[in-house]
Amino acid sequence: MVGGTRREELEALKLEVNSFLTSVERYNSNNLPKFEKYVQLQVSENMYDLEANLAILKLYQFFPNLYKPEIVCWILLKSLTNLPNTDFVLCRCLLGAGQLDDLNIARIAYLANLLELCQFKRFWQEKAQDANLISQITGFDDAVRKFVCHVVNITYQSMDKTILKELLGGITDADLRSWIAKNGWKEEPNNMIYISNQDEHVKTKNISEKITFETVSVVM
Repeated sequence: MVGGTRREELEALKLEVNSFLTSVERYNSNNLPKFEKYVQLQVSENMYDLEANLAILKLYQFFPNLYKPEIVCWILLKSLTNLPNTDFVLCRCLLGAGQLDDLNIARIAYLANLLELCQFKRFWQEKAQDANLISQITGFDDAVRKFVCHVVNITYQSMDKTILKELLGGITDADLRSWIAKNGWKEEPNNMIYISNQDEHVKTKNISEKITFETVSVVM
């Protein structure tokens, strides 16, 4: 019953926040506590609302005295759970230079850069240093693994099982089998995982060009 009450609270707050977003109440600083509570629920309940989070960052721009670094860190970390979409860039653009110099925010930006560069092994190593901050984000690791799988799917035809486990954060064989099943991959001999035939993703395109006399008359 407690779970049901929690879900009802979340849905009620979501409806209220959405009503703010479609009216002038979006820019009312008195609504910030409810916006911030909504972020807390996103963190704990593994949900995500980009538009609401952008509205909070905009309010912090208008009312810097109400700025809360922890809320901003949560928003940035939640934006990373929606890769490969560019949510993190959108959120970061609403932060000032002083805010970007904050140690925690700078660390999150560094981790985001590692993900964008597909340096996944390094990401998991560096993430361990920020465990206290990131552990609050329910479902964060699996969201990143989903992004890793996306990159693997569009890049590789097959991959060594050991390397794949490292890219996914040093997961166990049992967890790897779960991700293999989710992505439709296949285990092959010699410790290899078949991903997909990348040739099937290559699509030919016929390009036809029409050059009229008027187009070349200037040159002639």
